[in-house]
Amino acid sequence: MLREVVRVSIQEAKIQVGNLQWFYRYTEVAGARPPVLLLHGIPTHSYTWRGLMTMLAAEDLPTIAPDWIGFGSSDKPNKRKFAYTPEAFLTALSDFIAALELKKFYLVVQGYLGSVGLQYALQHPEAIEGLIILNTPVNTAKIPWRMKQLSIPIAGDMMVQDPLMVDRTLEKGSGFVISDAELAIHRQPFLKTSAVGRALRTTIQKLDLTNTTASIETGLRQWQQPILFVWGMSDPWLDSSEVQKLANSLPKAQFVELSEARHYPQEHWSKEIARAIVQFFRRKVF
Repeated sequence: MLREVVRVSIQEAKIQVGNLQWFYRYTEVAGARPPVLLLHGIPTHSYTWRGLMTMLAAEDLPTIAPDWIGFGSSDKPNKRKFAYTPEAFLTALSDFIAALELKKFYLVVQGYLGSVGLQYALQHPEAIEGLIILNTPVNTAKIPWRMKQLSIPIAGDMMVQDPLMVDRTLEKGSGFVISDAELAIHRQPFLKTSAVGRALRTTIQKLDLTNTTASIETGLRQWQQPILFVWGMSDPWLDSSEVQKLANSLPKAQFVELSEARHYPQEHWSKEIARAIVQFFRRKVF
């Protein structure tokens, strides 16, 4: 059972890492537990974790949620300065984690950039206390048309500059209404600069899911640490059956179903996700 959520302040910070400036949200709690690092998908940013961050903080779990480079309030370099490939994101993430001096942490990933977080975990298993996967491509997966169309020359250029694209994608992917006030924060980066739309378009063009998911599935089959899948079973874009088969084949994995949740479960099911994470930690990690 979760503790009652008290007032928790989600703080904001920026850190310069080499030539890139990262923006991140975080919560602080008393104690010395390793933090929970939360990595968002597309086309959103770290604000998507707001509910889960406060609930985990109430359980004395500190959290850190960065905006990926190109997203939210982090730097948005042009593609000549940052390639927006999985390899480029992976290198940038590794540098960010090193800059924050995170030696051990719990990792939560979601969505079509969450795969980069999984690549990091597979390359640095010694740093991962526990791995939690929410609706992230881990085996055979394709970019859904709603996102893929954003990569089309000319037409995609126009679509990624429409801030309402964020509203349509999040509500289609989540299956439930998101309040106007919250959607306004999600779309805010697109109103501030056209660079975020160009970064999104380039990211989708270069995701390379076929090769990325193949390596992730192979790596997860050799994973030795505890792992938790919390899955929105009504996801219109990612097939749950194959992921569930994979989870059932892993000796230290647990699969939690959220029957009504879709691709962005953290938007409407933070309490259920937090409960699953806390129970998982108590059984498998702490």
